[in-house]
Amino acid sequence: MAFLIDDILLAPCKVVAWIGKTLQEHAESEMTDESALRQRLLDLQMQFERDEISEEEYIKQEDDLMQRLGEIRKHKESGQKRQ
Repeated sequence: MAFLIDDILLAPCKVVAWIGKTLQEHAESEMTDESALRQRLLDLQMQFERDEISEEEYIKQEDDLMQRLGEIRKHKESGQKRQ
Protein backbone atom coordinates (compact mmCIF):
# COMPACT_ATOMS: atom_id res chain seq x y z
CA MET A 1 0.00 0.00 0.00
CA ALA A 2 2.84 2.40 0.80
CA PHE A 3 4.35 1.85 -2.62
CA LEU A 4 1.09 2.78 -4.29
CA ILE A 5 0.92 6.07 -2.37
CA ASP A 6 4.57 6.81 -3.24
CA ASP A 7 3.87 6.14 -6.91
CA ILE A 8 0.86 8.46 -6.86
CA LEU A 9 2.76 11.24 -5.12
CA LEU A 10 5.86 10.93 -7.33
CA ALA A 11 4.00 10.58 -10.64
CA PRO A 12 4.07 14.33 -11.47
CA CYS A 13 7.85 14.43 -10.86
CA LYS A 14 8.37 11.40 -13.06
CA VAL A 15 6.31 12.96 -15.85
CA VAL A 16 8.28 16.22 -15.68
CA ALA A 17 11.58 14.28 -15.73
CA TRP A 18 10.41 12.22 -18.73
CA ILE A 19 9.32 15.36 -20.63
CA GLY A 20 12.67 17.02 -19.90
CA LYS A 21 14.63 14.00 -21.09
CA THR A 22 12.52 13.73 -24.25
CA LEU A 23 12.99 17.42 -25.04
CA GLN A 24 16.74 17.15 -24.49
CA GLU A 25 17.02 14.13 -26.81
CA HIS A 26 14.96 15.88 -29.49
CA ALA A 27 16.99 19.08 -29.26
CA GLU A 28 20.28 17.20 -29.44
CA SER A 29 19.16 15.19 -32.47
CA GLU A 30 18.16 18.42 -34.23
CA MET A 31 21.43 20.12 -33.33
CA THR A 32 23.48 17.21 -34.64
CA ASP A 33 21.54 16.68 -37.87
CA GLU A 34 24.11 16.91 -40.66
CA SER A 35 21.55 16.34 -43.41
CA ALA A 36 19.90 19.72 -42.83
CA LEU A 37 23.25 21.51 -43.13
CA ARG A 38 24.17 19.54 -46.25
CA GLN A 39 20.85 20.52 -47.81
CA ARG A 40 21.50 24.17 -46.96
CA LEU A 41 24.95 23.90 -48.58
CA LEU A 42 23.37 22.49 -51.75
CA ASP A 43 20.74 25.24 -51.77
CA LEU A 44 23.45 27.84 -51.28
CA GLN A 45 25.46 26.45 -54.17
CA MET A 46 22.38 26.51 -56.42
CA GLN A 47 21.70 30.15 -55.47
CA PHE A 48 25.28 31.04 -56.36
CA GLU A 49 25.16 29.19 -59.68
CA ARG A 50 21.91 31.02 -60.59
CA ASP A 51 23.54 34.36 -59.69
CA GLU A 52 21.02 34.94 -56.91
CA ILE A 53 23.80 35.75 -54.43
CA SER A 54 27.24 37.25 -54.81
CA GLU A 55 30.47 35.28 -54.50
CA GLU A 56 31.29 37.16 -51.32
CA GLU A 57 27.95 36.22 -49.75
CA TYR A 58 28.35 32.63 -50.95
CA ILE A 59 31.80 32.31 -49.34
CA LYS A 60 30.60 33.89 -46.10
CA GLN A 61 27.59 31.58 -45.78
CA GLU A 62 29.54 28.52 -46.90
CA ASP A 63 32.22 29.16 -44.27
CA ASP A 64 29.55 29.48 -41.59
CA LEU A 65 27.84 26.24 -42.62
CA MET A 66 31.12 24.35 -42.88
CA GLN A 67 32.13 25.56 -39.41
CA ARG A 68 28.82 24.37 -37.97
CA LEU A 69 29.22 21.03 -39.74
CA GLY A 70 32.68 20.66 -38.20
CA GLU A 71 31.29 21.44 -34.75
CA ILE A 72 28.62 18.76 -35.17
CA ARG A 73 31.22 16.19 -36.18
CA LYS A 74 33.43 17.08 -33.20
CA HIS A 75 30.43 16.79 -30.90
CA LYS A 76 29.56 13.36 -32.31
CA GLU A 77 33.16 12.16 -32.02
CA SER A 78 33.42 13.29 -28.39
CA GLY A 79 30.14 11.50 -27.63
CA GLN A 80 31.44 8.27 -29.14
CA LYS A 81 34.65 8.45 -27.15
CA ARG A 82 32.71 8.73 -23.88
CA GLN A 83 30.66 5.62 -24.56
